[in-house]
Amino acid sequence: MQEMERLSAEYKKIEHKEFLSVIETAFLLSVERTTIYRYLKRGRLKAVQMDGKTFIRRSDIDAMFDNAQEYQSKAKPSVEQKPLTEFYTIEEIKEKYNVKESWLYKIIRENEIPKTLIRGKSYISKSHIDKYFEKTGYNEHQDIEEWYSVEDIMQKYGLTTNAIYSFVSENQIPKKRDGRKTFYAKHDFEVAKGYAKPVQEEYYSVQEAMQKFDITRDALYHYIKYHNITKMKEGRYIKISKTELDNLFNPQITQ
Repeated sequence: MQEMERLSAEYKKIEHKEFLSVIETAFLLSVERTTIYRYLKRGRLKAVQMDGKTFIRRSDIDAMFDNAQEYQSKAKPSVEQKPLTEFYTIEEIKEKYNVKESWLYKIIRENEIPKTLIRGKSYISKSHIDKYFEKTGYNEHQDIEEWYSVEDIMQKYGLTTNAIYSFVSENQIPKKRDGRKTFYAKHDFEVAKGYAKPVQEEYYSVQEAMQKFDITRDALYHYIKYHNITKMKEGRYIKISKTELDNLFNPQITQ
């Protein structure tokens, strides 16, 4: 209430003034002084400077609105949604991603994944389901075969749940979810604990890669740069990740 009374009193001071200062103009338009200076600099608003002071005629403020350009919305134009044409059945999702039906319905509901009912049978948007599991890292860790549950780690290493969560977070141990349970990559966990040796990465020399994939040196370096293939320098020689290059030229096809 006091703030409203203060603003009302300030407005009465300038209500009938023909010439306003920058501060008064900013108050009238409910903007910052820097905004008024920007209007002046761009020529959108006229002013007169005398003895270090700036005067703005009220009629010029009105004229700024009279001659204003048509308002252009900054909102992005709506993109027409493409109709969904590919769907999974519940059974197909359970089989592909090895999840329980109750948990599957939960993620569909919580993530608002589109679904439809055809002849009494539920069908779920294929693209949305695949995107969800890709986001959660499912495809990333399909080559990992052995996993620890939290209970396994507690029993084997005598760690509390808080200690486990802190350790896996600090060491970025790959994880996956199955229903309500979380599992951590067994080998990565043991490497981080010092009980196993990390898997040694294999590399191609430049000559080996050129010969195997029948490409020129320039083409090879283009692929390395464009696809962010891991490389390392060993003395005078460049070594290129064998796994990443093999996957690039001979991608595994999954059903």
